[in-house]
Amino acid sequence: MSASQKLASLRLPPLPTVGELIKLYNLRAEKQLSQNFLLDLKLTDKIVRQAGCLKDAHVCEVGPGPGGLTRSILNAGAADLLVVEKDSRFIPGLKLLSEAAPGRVRIVHGDILTYRMDRGFPRDISKKWHEDPPNLHIIGNLPFSVSTPLIIKWLENIANQSGPFAYGRTRLTLTFQKEVAERLTASTGSRQRSRLSIMAQYLCTIHSCFTIPGRAFVPKPEVDVGVVHFTPLVKAQIQQPFKLVEKVVRNVFQFRRKHCHKGIEKLFPEACRPEMTQEVMQRADVDPALRPTELTIPQIRALADAYAHLCTLEPDLQSYEFREELRLKHLSRQQGTPAATLTDTASGVQSSPPHC
Repeated sequence: MSASQKLASLRLPPLPTVGELIKLYNLRAEKQLSQNFLLDLKLTDKIVRQAGCLKDAHVCEVGPGPGGLTRSILNAGAADLLVVEKDSRFIPGLKLLSEAAPGRVRIVHGDILTYRMDRGFPRDISKKWHEDPPNLHIIGNLPFSVSTPLIIKWLENIANQSGPFAYGRTRLTLTFQKEVAERLTASTGSRQRSRLSIMAQYLCTIHSCFTIPGRAFVPKPEVDVGVVHFTPLVKAQIQQPFKLVEKVVRNVFQFRRKHCHKGIEKLFPEACRPEMTQEVMQRADVDPALRPTELTIPQIRALADAYAHLCTLEPDLQSYEFREELRLKHLSRQQGTPAATLTDTASGVQSSPPHC
């Protein structure tokens, strides 16, 4: 059998349209779950093409809903499709698709934020990190409410080579609110440059594929939607633990309109803030007057490396959070108690800033 004949044999038999299924099962998009259905199969096919060749591929689809994107993935030749759907209303329609594609669809009724994807696929599809990506793809038309926390979770998985990236450099093709898609792909100096830009780009090659107008969805969202493709890098551009990098980037971008040293200052207790900030900026050789949006990833790397060096000299710095210091000061003013003697109510351990 030729390749074209084999692919044709994998195409779904005639089925009710997605719109008909929505009427059949009385499905309505839940506003509180930020659900928006994409019914145009030409657009779902276009999303799937951004993932690359799916012939005989393993695929995880996130939040399939009424199954429009699911159909396009199956028609593209995926041999093993795992769909993870939290909303039980969509399960009957997904079972109908599963019956139309025997042995090719597995349905998980669960939350993608907690689902153990590292157990979802056979281990023999794995590739070593330095090799080409495995024949495994993650594809999803993500609800706006889950898209940012989910990509942050997956970025941490990439850094740790865990979760769906225990199989290797698994590729992702996902939809985001257009503004989020622009942040993910924003270049140095652009207005959309943000914490998310740095965290994604130091770990992945990111490609903005195309924009879907809001009117293509049911119900119509107030914003357009961007399709973004991610391929994890063989070597991350910053060789520090994910949480350390995230802490540095978060602090830098909390004052995005100020000079970058303002955010770096907040990595350190007030008592030694000026000296340690100066040491980080000098060790990193970064101009303290640069705005956060002007920082390149190599400059962020230098700042993270300099901060990590100070943390090796003073390990308590890693757990220091300036907002907690502010909270203790506020409590001390209310109670007339020195902040250094206040007790951490959660742990019962006395809280004090790192030695400086």
